[in-house]
Amino acid sequence: MTERVRAPRPHTGLTEDGRRVREVLSYSRRASRLSDRQAEVWERRHRDWWVADEAVDAPGFDVRDAFDREAPLVLEIGSGIGEATATLAAGRPEVNVLAFEVWRPGVAQTFLRLEELGVENVRMVSVDAVWSMEHLIGEGWITELWTFFPDPWPKKRHEGRRLVDAPFARLAATRLAHGGLWRLATDWAPYAQQMTAVLDDERLLEDVYDGPAPRWSERPVTRFERRGLRAGHTVTDLAYRRRGS
Repeated sequence: MTERVRAPRPHTGLTEDGRRVREVLSYSRRASRLSDRQAEVWERRHRDWWVADEAVDAPGFDVRDAFDREAPLVLEIGSGIGEATATLAAGRPEVNVLAFEVWRPGVAQTFLRLEELGVENVRMVSVDAVWSMEHLIGEGWITELWTFFPDPWPKKRHEGRRLVDAPFARLAATRLAHGGLWRLATDWAPYAQQMTAVLDDERLLEDVYDGPAPRWSERPVTRFERRGLRAGHTVTDLAYRRRGS
């Protein structure tokens, strides 16, 4: 892939007078204090299973080098505490799973789950996923993209912070290989409607099921899904495919 000039990572750019550039993102960073158990697994695993934020700034950096082999690449955005990540990766040892999660305790908890299941094919990144998709992922690199229960930003004034919008749909579609699959799930009905409208309008994508998808049986029920179900929400699964060449 021809090397592109990378814009500064979000919240690392500076104005002409030296102030930090603040940007509106699809997530908000939470407290990052680790429990003792999380701190221990972080110390054991982060050098091998986590891509340091600053590492992506190095000239010639290739995120695929985080894995010790060549294999089809699956990307997950917002892996949380790794409930889906670890289970799905364990069932697909033939792929490399690159999971994006900015919450450090969530990354550490994912390490614990990976250890418990003996999973070795996952690497974690805590850099903004939209920026990373643009600057670190090449066109056609991804065989599958997972976006499970992204923050719905339910207040009207915050809707612009939702991850799945038209520009991101176009970006994600270009990163999918021809025939690559984008799986999504949300328990927030207005967001499900937005996702459907946006993805239906993206000409590079086609709806696999011509409407909501059956629940993906391989995807475990996470705490976010359970919380939504307890609140009486309906979970909507979607599946879109990158159109063939």
